[in-house]
Amino acid sequence: MGKCRICGDYSPVISSNLGVCIRCLRENPEDALNVAAEAHAEARRSFGLPENPPRDENGIECGMCANNCRIEAGRKGFCGLVVNKNGKLIRLGGTVDKGILEWYYDPLPTNCVAEWFCPGCTGGGYPKYAYMPGAEHGYVNLAVFYGACSFDCLFCQNWHYKELTVKLRPRISAQELASKADEKVSCICFFGGDPSVQMPHAIGTSRIALENARDENRILRICWETNGNLKWNFARGAAELSLQSGGIVKFDIKAWDDNIHRALCGVSNEATLRNFRMIGERYFEERSEVPLLTASTLLVPGYVDAKEVEMIAKFIADISPKIPYSLLAFYPQFRLNDLPTTSRRQALECFRVAKRYLENVWIGNIHLLS
Repeated sequence: MGKCRICGDYSPVISSNLGVCIRCLRENPEDALNVAAEAHAEARRSFGLPENPPRDENGIECGMCANNCRIEAGRKGFCGLVVNKNGKLIRLGGTVDKGILEWYYDPLPTNCVAEWFCPGCTGGGYPKYAYMPGAEHGYVNLAVFYGACSFDCLFCQNWHYKELTVKLRPRISAQELASKADEKVSCICFFGGDPSVQMPHAIGTSRIALENARDENRILRICWETNGNLKWNFARGAAELSLQSGGIVKFDIKAWDDNIHRALCGVSNEATLRNFRMIGERYFEERSEVPLLTASTLLVPGYVDAKEVEMIAKFIADISPKIPYSLLAFYPQFRLNDLPTTSRRQALECFRVAKRYLENVWIGNIHLLS
């Protein structure tokens, strides 16, 4: 039973670790965000990361992601991979030569966000984009887990990526990572953490791997699971690589209300929504065999409710009602480990709301529903 420090309400779906309820985030956002900022500051201090994206007047702009950090001498960027040393930015990871990541082979079919329509799991787009008319048994996904992020989600399901940020290990070049995409690999998926702060490395890897695959007349799809907090040039580059290869760009739209988003994720959702719209409007209709773009939302009890889902669904439908949308069940993790799992009632309510606007809606992680 958690308590809101603003209004004093108690509820099983109020996180005491966050300290505020959804009603106060909507009705009293200034005070509520101050409380939420304390939760983020504590979480980030434990990993030695900046509490907020630096906006130093005399700092140098990083330019890697949409946080637009301005970093003064002796400080580091929000992601932890960029430092200002004596007035010069030093990139400790995310370049073509050094990606901070772990990788592994994930046998197909796998449980990715797009499993219900992706070529590797369903044969969608066969024979152009898939080896088989059904699931690609015998093939694998090269799963690339980047060890840094441009968000600070208090409910992060993969929060241990921060340990890679702190250690700045392991490091691997784009050339070496691309060499892992051998004949048994039919797709590469970049996730984490998030690829948004290491896009030169991810795009470099993709281009090398695709060139190798073309030389050998192999199928190789490039996919992304991202928070969408990207610079537009990187977002466009990612979309074009996926479009030509049969891959999918998967945006995790975590909340609609920017105050709720800031409370949960530490930064604004403005760039996420802007990039999603721009990719959707520019590229979605160019490929019919396999949807290029999809969105997912984690149904965090007490914070991501049917109202949030409805606004997200309406936003997606305004681009195209054909864009697939996944609603994912929540499991308590990291700083929001004092919340329950998503209830079946919440999931079905959100599903019904989303279906009013979108043709393709799916509930994932149903085994977690309470």
